[in-house]
Amino acid sequence: MGLSISQKIISEHLVEGRMIPGYEIAIRIDQTLTQDATGTLAYLQFEAMNVPRVRTKRSVSYVDHNTLQTGPENADDHAYLQSIAAKYGIYFSRPGNGICHQVQLERFDVPGDTLLGSDSHTPTAGGLGTLGIGAGGLDVAAAMAGEPFYMPMPKICLVRLVGKLQKWVSAKDIILELLRILSVKGGVGKIMEYGGEGVKSLAVTDRATIANMGAELGATSSIFPSDEITRAFMLAQERESEWREICADEDAQYDQVLELNLDNLEPMIARPHMPDNVCRVAEVEGIKVDQVAIGSCTNSSLRDLMVVAGMLRGKTVHPDVSLVVSPGSRQVLEMIARNGALADLIAAGARILECACGPCIGMGQAPKTDGVSVRTFNRNFEGRSGTKSAQVYLASPETAAAAAIFGEIVDPRKLGEPPVFELPERFVIDDGMIIPPSERPETVEIVRGPNIKPLPEAEPMPEVLRGRILLKVGDNITTDHIMPAGSKILPLRSNIPAISEYVFSSVDPNFSERAKQYGGGFILAGENYGQGSSREHAALAPMYLGVKAVVAKSFARIHRQNLINFGILPLILADPADYDRLQQLDEIEIYDVVKTLRERRDSLQIVNSTRDLIIRVKHDLSDREREVILAGGRLNYIRNTRS
Repeated sequence: MGLSISQKIISEHLVEGRMIPGYEIAIRIDQTLTQDATGTLAYLQFEAMNVPRVRTKRSVSYVDHNTLQTGPENADDHAYLQSIAAKYGIYFSRPGNGICHQVQLERFDVPGDTLLGSDSHTPTAGGLGTLGIGAGGLDVAAAMAGEPFYMPMPKICLVRLVGKLQKWVSAKDIILELLRILSVKGGVGKIMEYGGEGVKSLAVTDRATIANMGAELGATSSIFPSDEITRAFMLAQERESEWREICADEDAQYDQVLELNLDNLEPMIARPHMPDNVCRVAEVEGIKVDQVAIGSCTNSSLRDLMVVAGMLRGKTVHPDVSLVVSPGSRQVLEMIARNGALADLIAAGARILECACGPCIGMGQAPKTDGVSVRTFNRNFEGRSGTKSAQVYLASPETAAAAAIFGEIVDPRKLGEPPVFELPERFVIDDGMIIPPSERPETVEIVRGPNIKPLPEAEPMPEVLRGRILLKVGDNITTDHIMPAGSKILPLRSNIPAISEYVFSSVDPNFSERAKQYGGGFILAGENYGQGSSREHAALAPMYLGVKAVVAKSFARIHRQNLINFGILPLILADPADYDRLQQLDEIEIYDVVKTLRERRDSLQIVNSTRDLIIRVKHDLSDREREVILAGGRLNYIRNTRS
């Protein structure tokens, strides 16, 4: 039986386990990436492992999230990251060099490599045939220390693309259509693998857009073949020597097959407040727009900005619209500056932002009260933009630019002939803002600003868990709900005591005080708890506040792993209907926790003394994860196993 692309890469990197869906495997990691919103914690954890040098083939530290410097905290942390990179063998991409996923695609991704990143959109690398996986910073720190990455073997879902995209329809519309079909839970436990004749019509950056938003499907990763189109892109980046062909075998078997006919696809748009709330653009035409934002790791490539510039050439942004553009990398910015497209954008009235995540992570450009914002980003969770009442739509660069021109949502197919973009034979290559590690690491001193505090210590799991249900929340709670981002909170990312004051602040402003009042406790949640970003602060800060376990109907992959990494027990309701029988502030006890885990049993009982109830819960921990939980988290576990 033949192998899929994913199976080929996993089999080449398999360290432990068998490639049976659902069973835990461990794979060797070739490359890692971190960004500054998650990187400081990751490197503090790496330092705690006492490893003198990273043990990966290549590791890169990016500064692209917290570039808005309203105080010294971000600049202090950037200095820490740069010194850590120099000392421990890590490449450092300076502020202004670009968004991690765009730069990684241009300069570092290699077909057939494994890439682990402390950012949920690391699967963007799948556009180049790299198996990119998002994870918490502690998992990335462990990979840099030479540890394998553990995960349940995913199911492999083939998305067979047939036909060809029509005019004004682009890659963003493909992934939005898949979100419409599958929902934000449709990719959980799966790798989305793309094939079919339609793949041949997609450039590498088109593929990267689709792979990027596989994270919104909940997928472990997404991947495309490495073919002649990949080779042409790498040749233009002067990296052809790193190219190799990777395609699925003709007789490869898949756990699921979907077919999408590109001939019939129309411009699509995600309505507030979820990436899967998708419809045809034609269904929402006429909605007045206040802001348009073009950029993010999803749609900030040269192709995307050239198309937007072509649409805006000779036109002026509608007087009621603020248009902001964030180039994905310095390479993109320099190329549009050289070829005149930047001048077209400026002449049309676009506001040019730096090459960074910016508004996508809530760093500036918050819409007005009740404002409508059309964005080429990947997430439109309520309040993520910085304005809780904003109505954020997700769309392609073509649809976004049309909204900027007309001041309302418009089907771009009404604009006549679309601009045509052709891949350049050569990109502008200048890696001057990527600093290689020091050749004399022993001389490098680590710079620690006053905002960097020691990591909180986790205690081993006790035999009995007692406390109150501190908060009851519903389905699809995101990491933005748990640990909000934005320019006010993210600068505190290296200071867990300070950032813990904001846990669940957008859901219940009193949560932090209540957790401290009752000495910690439990969280009760619905389906898909913890979807969204990889930020481990959403587990570490609750652990600091004394959260002992989360009881939910189901968990998102990365957040579940982060909970385990920090010693918080993820428990699943055996009967989802029991969710309605538990209420906030109920006093509960869970007995025989250590004994149950030691004996490899998966069932526990919640004793609810407030309502005189007994409710059964279960866990799906692997043998290794049981030991991690018992140790009080993965850092303790690694220390124990190495001592």
